[in-house]
Amino acid sequence: MTKSLAALLAEPGIIVAPGAYDALSAKIAAQAGAKAVYMTGFGVAGSALGLPDIGLMSATEMADRVRAIAEAAAPAPLIADGDNGHGGPLNAARLTRLYEAAGAQCIQLEDQVFPKRCGHMEGKEVVSLEEAAQKIRAAAQARSSGDFKIMARTDARATHDLDEALRRGEAFLKAGADILFIEAPRDVAELEKVAATFRGVPLLANIVEDGKTPYLSAEALQELGYKIAIFPVAALLAVTKRLEDIYAVLLKGEGLPAGACRVTFQRYNEIVGLPELLASAAKLEDGTN
Repeated sequence: MTKSLAALLAEPGIIVAPGAYDALSAKIAAQAGAKAVYMTGFGVAGSALGLPDIGLMSATEMADRVRAIAEAAAPAPLIADGDNGHGGPLNAARLTRLYEAAGAQCIQLEDQVFPKRCGHMEGKEVVSLEEAAQKIRAAAQARSSGDFKIMARTDARATHDLDEALRRGEAFLKAGADILFIEAPRDVAELEKVAATFRGVPLLANIVEDGKTPYLSAEALQELGYKIAIFPVAALLAVTKRLEDIYAVLLKGEGLPAGACRVTFQRYNEIVGLPELLASAAKLEDGTN
């Protein structure tokens, strides 16, 4: 039985939330058994616009994508990247209400300036601690239910040092954050320090291929004291490589070779729910329940 994010946070064990970037990837993640799904802003920018994660998606575009992904992932809860709130505290509050209404169960808000960058890119900048805390406070006050969680992320490890990131984490908890996301610790010792500093607080670890944080398993992260492990772009990177290869073959005019790794046409229709939808339509036509 799939549980709410609030229920999962209250239980022992780590939550593994694979990254999804559109409704199809979210549906497949949920069908694979994901207890929660993570909407990656990096992936949304790439899949929706074909552009990098540098703050080009608008707040309403992001909220629309949340709605589609939350519905596709259901009943698995959705944790949704809200970037830097797309403005000041009032913008963060509005985005929180939009995400909650769209079906997410958690919004992630970071302390980067606008335009932002992916957490594992170079050249990031952060706003002041005071401004960042105001956004978290505004988001916490804007939600209609306490079951909707506020995740506060800081990128200060890259712009300042780990101590500043920890100081910001403390401030974000006081401002009303439910979950902390200290972005891009550089080694296991730093991951341990984060966990020791915030013992008892739900902590998220962001595991990115070719990223700055050690590529640890969910089991190892749990032993360190982390509650959520996200693998936000693993599927996106794998699918991107597959698309490169497939289009290179198709442009030769030969089609897919026999035995190529793919689902069948029938299986795809099963994944997206065609049999169930046709059955529902048939019931409506003959007036049965």
